[in-house]
Amino acid sequence: MNVGNYVLVLHTHLPYVLHHGNWPHGSDWLCEAVAECYIPLLNSFHELLAEGIPPKVTIDISPILCEQLTHKDFPALFEQYCTNKIRLASEDEKYFRRHQAVPHNIYLAQFWQQWYSSRKTEFIEKYSRSIINALKNLQDLNALEIITCGATHGYLPLLGDDRSVSLQMKSAVENYKKHFGKSPRGAWIPECAYRPSYAWQTYVPVPTFSELHPRLGIEEILADNGIEYFFIDQQPTNNAKPLGAVQSGMFVPTWSKDFVVRKNSFDRTPLSLFNVQSEQKVPTDKSSVAFTRHQKVAMQVWSGDSGYPGDPTYLDFHKKHFSSALRYWRVTDNKADMMYKMLYVPDWISEKIDVHAFHFIKSIESTLISYRSQSGKFGTLCTPFDTELFGHWWFEGPQFVKAVLKGLYHSPYVNAVTASEQLDYVNPREVMSIPESSWGRGGHHEVWIGDDTKWTWEVIYKDELRFAELIRKFPVDTISDNIRRILTQALRELMLLQASDCQFLISTFSAKDYAEQRFSYHHSDFNLLCTMAERTEGNKKRIKQPDLKILKEIEERNAVFPELKLEWWKV
Repeated sequence: MNVGNYVLVLHTHLPYVLHHGNWPHGSDWLCEAVAECYIPLLNSFHELLAEGIPPKVTIDISPILCEQLTHKDFPALFEQYCTNKIRLASEDEKYFRRHQAVPHNIYLAQFWQQWYSSRKTEFIEKYSRSIINALKNLQDLNALEIITCGATHGYLPLLGDDRSVSLQMKSAVENYKKHFGKSPRGAWIPECAYRPSYAWQTYVPVPTFSELHPRLGIEEILADNGIEYFFIDQQPTNNAKPLGAVQSGMFVPTWSKDFVVRKNSFDRTPLSLFNVQSEQKVPTDKSSVAFTRHQKVAMQVWSGDSGYPGDPTYLDFHKKHFSSALRYWRVTDNKADMMYKMLYVPDWISEKIDVHAFHFIKSIESTLISYRSQSGKFGTLCTPFDTELFGHWWFEGPQFVKAVLKGLYHSPYVNAVTASEQLDYVNPREVMSIPESSWGRGGHHEVWIGDDTKWTWEVIYKDELRFAELIRKFPVDTISDNIRRILTQALRELMLLQASDCQFLISTFSAKDYAEQRFSYHHSDFNLLCTMAERTEGNKKRIKQPDLKILKEIEERNAVFPELKLEWWKV
């Protein structure tokens, strides 16, 4: 009776914030994600395993996040964060008692003290102070799948040089091997942003890049790095163009007399898998399979207005206590003024989660049953979400994930599987091209290259060109150890500069000043290092003492990807 499989994908990423402030922007972002999302989700996964149910979630973790979670400074930072939250909740309790607040206020203050105490204890004792190892252990048990992402979450279609795109993916694969002991099969391309192969030019006037020049399709670069699949939004699938199919190991175009049309091939729905290749190039070894987000099903979870997180029972995200920033109120009415919010009641949550999980499971089942009856094909229903939705934006989200996975385990129609398991089962043969796209507003690039952010791309392009010129000037097979060290750190700064988070935070005004400041810091450090390399070359390849001090400071501040090699700067 199985009509299809469900693939839940959690996109797990935060920009590099260690050693760059803490509150309101900085390392507190990382700590709150661990406390509110990663540990509660790990708890849900282990609770499922205790019942004999493998979670079978696909989790992509950006390499830059892996580097932060495994940094030697992080455990103590997180434990202090939890200690501080416990202290703030204790002070809230004293405040409520002093001002004769209703007993439920006092109960909630005690609830938060216990909640953060539990997260701290679990981090230390249950997960041995390592979120990455905890996830690796689950993958080693075949309970879930971990995949990778662009190294620093660079917005791949807009990077000026294909060597930058290749570097983002090569570094991601190597970083994944370091943390998880094997190669990843899939990747999350940042912001689901895809670009096919064609003669491309930049949207801002920069010499070289603003002239039409051939570019590789993103799928080609993924294939070059051993990536078998990635994820896209529904719109590009709706507009996909059939190119052909793989028959007996060979690509056969649709116009060929040898092409065999299978029933309901190229249905262009989010419920099917297909190989992606650029229309201008169709070698069978340069493709990658696309999983498509099912928008209608996903919006039941994602939408703050009509989705489950907007239910009056759940913890309100926005209203916080004035002194502690802890949350004591429930949604009540997502259109109501903050003054009308009512106190949160944890005891009401379990029943509400069951109702919403049941509804979501039925939605998945009915969608796949309908697809099977209409097309005769085994369906793939994929819903990618930002991991932060589950626990941070929607406090009860990890409980919902557990309830959904438990319910699907007992479903007679649909199983929850990892992306690789579904890929192996379906083994898609169809080959299609898809248009340039993202999962952002408007389905294109406007969130990341608008009036407020065009200047950042001009900076990125000029820095890419400067680095390319330095590598041409100082071939990597002939440079001294000192210049290699300097240029390697410069490459790290260039990769950090390319992070798409900067443009997102600027365009949404969520942390505009912080993003602009961080962007400028990486740009400044990059150019300082490039000049240092030129100066060191002129000084018989010896680093002067003042330069050495600056180099050490930058290396300690942005100590990521120690495995990075200059040789990876190539297509």
